[in-house]
Amino acid sequence: GVTTMEPFLQSFFPFVLKQMSMAKARDGYCMFNSQLLTAFTSSIFIAGLAASFGAGKVTRAFGRRASMLFGGIAFLLGSFISAGAIHIAMLIVGRLLLGFGVGFINQSAPVYISEMAPSQWRGAFVMGFQLCVTIGVIVASVVNYYVAQLRIAGWRLSLGIGAVPAIILVTCSLFIPDTASSLMQRGRVQDARTALQRVRGPDVDIDAEIQALAEEGKKFQAAEKPFRNMLSRRYRPQLVMSIAIPFFQQLSGVNIIAFYSPVLLQSVGLENGSALLGAVVLGLVSLVAVFISSYAVDRYGRRILFIEGGLQMMFSY
Repeated sequence: GVTTMEPFLQSFFPFVLKQMSMAKARDGYCMFNSQLLTAFTSSIFIAGLAASFGAGKVTRAFGRRASMLFGGIAFLLGSFISAGAIHIAMLIVGRLLLGFGVGFINQSAPVYISEMAPSQWRGAFVMGFQLCVTIGVIVASVVNYYVAQLRIAGWRLSLGIGAVPAIILVTCSLFIPDTASSLMQRGRVQDARTALQRVRGPDVDIDAEIQALAEEGKKFQAAEKPFRNMLSRRYRPQLVMSIAIPFFQQLSGVNIIAFYSPVLLQSVGLENGSALLGAVVLGLVSLVAVFISSYAVDRYGRRILFIEGGLQMMFSY
C-alpha cells in the first residue's frame, strides 16, 4: 500500500515518482519499473523463505510457543525499524525482520492451532488462522486508505502499526501453554498432561488423548532422519501433494492480487485513493470466502473446497 503513496516514494524512490509523472496512458510502459522498489516489497518473502528452514528446527526443539514468541519479537523490531526508516537500507532491514517473523509464525501458529483444537472441529480452527490473516489484510488496507490522506508521514503509521498485533502476540505467547503434542515429543509427559487438561477443561477425561499423544511421541523420538524417510515410497503421495498444492497455488499469480493490488489497480488507471479502496474491497471479498470455507470444511470436507476453488479460478482467468 505505501508504494502508492507519493510522500513515501518521494522519500525513498523519487525516480519512480518521476517515471509516474512521465508515463502516458496506454503506452505499455510500467511506471513502477524499479528493481529497488521490488526488492523492498519482496525482501519479506525472501527472509520468510530463509526463516522457514530454521523455524522447523526451533519449533521441534523448543516448542510451538517459543517459535511464535521469536516470530513476534522479530515482527515487533521490524515494524519499529520500518516506521523509523530514514534511508532504503533501514527499510530493507526492517522488511527482512518482518520476513523472519512471518516465516516463524506461519510455520508454528497453524501447527499450534491444529494441535490445540478438538479433533471434530480441527478444520474450522485451522481456518481461523487464514481468517485472521484476511482480517489483517483488510485492516492494513483500511489503514493505508486513511493514512494516505495525511500526506506527509502517513506511510510511517502504515508501516509502524504492525507493532500493535506483534505486541499482542509476544505478550500472549508468554502466558499460553505449549501444546501437549509438542511437550510429549520432548519427553515432558507430566507437563503435557497439565497443558492438555488446562485446554480441555478440569472435568474432561483426557487419558485416551494422552495415550494417543504418548504413542505418537514415541514414534517421533524413534524416527531417524525424518526428511530422508519422507522421500521413501511409503510417503511419496503425501510428499507430492504437499509440494504440488502450494506450488500451483503460488504459480497461479495469487500473490500479485494479494500483495500488489494497490499498485496493480493504480497501474490500470485508478487514482491513489481509489486503488487503496479497491484493495479494501478485495480484502472483504476474501473475508466472505474464508467464512464460507470455515463453515464448509468440517461439514463437506477439504476436497470439495479444492474443486470449487479451482473451478472458480479457472473461470475467473
